[in-house]
Amino acid sequence: MNSPVDNPACTVPSVSITTACTGASSKANALGMRPMQERAYAKRGEQYLLIKSPPASGKSRALMFIALDKLNNQGLRQAIIVVPERSIGGSFADAPLRQHGFYWDWQVAPQWNLCNIPGVDEPRVAKSKVGAVRSFLESADQVLVCTHATFRFAVEELGVQAFDERLIAVDEFHHVSSNPDNKLGSQLGAFIARDKVHLVAMTGSYFRGDSAAVLGPTDEARFETITYTYYEQLNGYSWLKSLDIGYFFYAGRYVDAVAKVLDPALKTIVHIPNVNSRASLQDKEREVNEIMSALGDWKGMDPATGFHRVQTSAGRMLKVADLVDDSDQAKRSRVLMALKDPAQKDKRDHVDVIIALGMAKEGFDWIWCEHALTIGYRSSLTEIVQIIGRATRDAVGKERARFTNLIAEPAAEQSSVAEAVNDMIKAISASLLMEQVLAPRYEFAPKNSGPKTGFDYGEEGYEAGGHNLGVNQDTGQIHVEINGLATPQSPEATRICKEDLNEVVTSFLQDKTVLERGLFDRENTLPEELTQLRMGKIVRERYPELSAPDQEAIRQHAIAAMNVTQQAKLLLAQADANGSAQGSTALLDGVRKFVNVRDLDIDLIDRINPFDAAYAVLAKTMNEKLLRQVQASIAAKKINIPENEARELAERALQFKNERGRRPDIHAADAWEKRMAEGVAALARYCAQAKAAQEKGKSGNG
Repeated sequence: MNSPVDNPACTVPSVSITTACTGASSKANALGMRPMQERAYAKRGEQYLLIKSPPASGKSRALMFIALDKLNNQGLRQAIIVVPERSIGGSFADAPLRQHGFYWDWQVAPQWNLCNIPGVDEPRVAKSKVGAVRSFLESADQVLVCTHATFRFAVEELGVQAFDERLIAVDEFHHVSSNPDNKLGSQLGAFIARDKVHLVAMTGSYFRGDSAAVLGPTDEARFETITYTYYEQLNGYSWLKSLDIGYFFYAGRYVDAVAKVLDPALKTIVHIPNVNSRASLQDKEREVNEIMSALGDWKGMDPATGFHRVQTSAGRMLKVADLVDDSDQAKRSRVLMALKDPAQKDKRDHVDVIIALGMAKEGFDWIWCEHALTIGYRSSLTEIVQIIGRATRDAVGKERARFTNLIAEPAAEQSSVAEAVNDMIKAISASLLMEQVLAPRYEFAPKNSGPKTGFDYGEEGYEAGGHNLGVNQDTGQIHVEINGLATPQSPEATRICKEDLNEVVTSFLQDKTVLERGLFDRENTLPEELTQLRMGKIVRERYPELSAPDQEAIRQHAIAAMNVTQQAKLLLAQADANGSAQGSTALLDGVRKFVNVRDLDIDLIDRINPFDAAYAVLAKTMNEKLLRQVQASIAAKKINIPENEARELAERALQFKNERGRRPDIHAADAWEKRMAEGVAALARYCAQAKAAQEKGKSGNG
């Protein structure tokens, strides 16, 4: 599955996700609904709906279908659509749904699309729109569209009771957080507690860059979840066959490295770094000019669109849209209007390259984008998902898309590489997350649990005692059997294992220590320290209300999902290196090979470093001297076993004793057994120290 990005200027080792191109995700039913929309509409009677679906899957249209049914058949008075920024409000413009077979058209009166009111998105303007929200609530009209900010201020001023018997639909729901400081999150909690509205939440990335939960467990349990995966979406495209995800390290100034990864033949969005980023040159206009110089010679500007005209060395004239320069608002508006022109949406040659700073991400729709080139790491994994989503639209003739993260390498002469390593880890974390997001959804089950309805187990079918792997072609799910796998007991744990494993893996990948040890301190880090201790801690902190057996079941399912994906990637990379890969191989082929070559059991999976495949890619990207320098930097930070980790090791040691009838031996040849024994010894020391401190306190008081 690893493949080099084929820019003649350089080789960027990357992960390539290959899809089946069935065309299924663009086919509409008799009501004009695509598969995701049909799945969501089937749940239209639920009071609380959470739609998890990738960019370009049709979430906006799905909401229209659901909202119209709630207004016409379920007795709700009005629908309020809440979007994070004004530009996304255009997704909810009038739509003639009846001409495609639906019962009603979607219509928003001009005065009630508050996203179209002139003015920037700032608190002063948002507050001024509260009066419009009040007027809408008092009117007989049915649909209002506004920003998150406007809605927050309206709820603050009018109170949650003012919205009774209405539908509130929140687009890009990952902006919400269960953190008490997140006002929109607190307000939605109040709406749920009052229980007199219907809520539809929609997002393409149900996780946040700050690792905070989007909803609290109690509130989340109220929602019926509709999941449509990236794998289903891409697999069902008509044209796009593969997506490459890679990172490339550069030394010196990033503008000098851009030419190595910026292919002028590809429709590209270049995201330059924020001025506060270490990658920035602190002069955004100059950076844009140097990027254009890397493309070719500047030949003037188109007065109608505001696009720059740049001629390549091959003689081709490129049209470059500059979304960075904000010194002339009239010119900037002209460029934005040209990019949004509906008449140009289906014209591939309308624009060739877009250079952006903080724009052209969430909600930006340019179906022809083939390459998302991002300079510098992005601290938010959600932002990475949104950026990649710009390149994963299906378009005629567009068979391949790619995401490249250009990252500064730690300079060899630096005495401390901590900051640069931190940037690298965040970039690698984002790449690993996207691999997981793009993978099929797994349904893990204990060995010999029997075939699942709707799954294809190959020519031989399901075999008792065999290495069974079933595929549901309609949903893209994969059924894998694992020896010794713990089964979730409660309905909530069962739901998490089916729906939310990616959210658990995301928390794992946002743990800096996990990636440092797993990638750069491999010789001194046992896989079980990552798979059992770290993942176990993350699950317990994320789901404290669940029982210990349920927490362990979630841990096992989450680490299995990550390791099966990573091992599949590693096997495909080895096949490519040996020349034995057969053309375009999909991730599914690697999963099948991994399952078929060994009898999977949970102990085996726990003994695999989840970052083996990522290290293989990294080793191709960085030179050996630099890689060793980074490894030495991480290894130098090795610390003694902390008390909470010692306690977890002692608990694992107790399980070991119960299973084998003896305690772990600190002199054992098996590294994990030795580590458990060390944990028991460390915990004994902590307990002795605590007891001594307690006795000293008593004697002092006496």
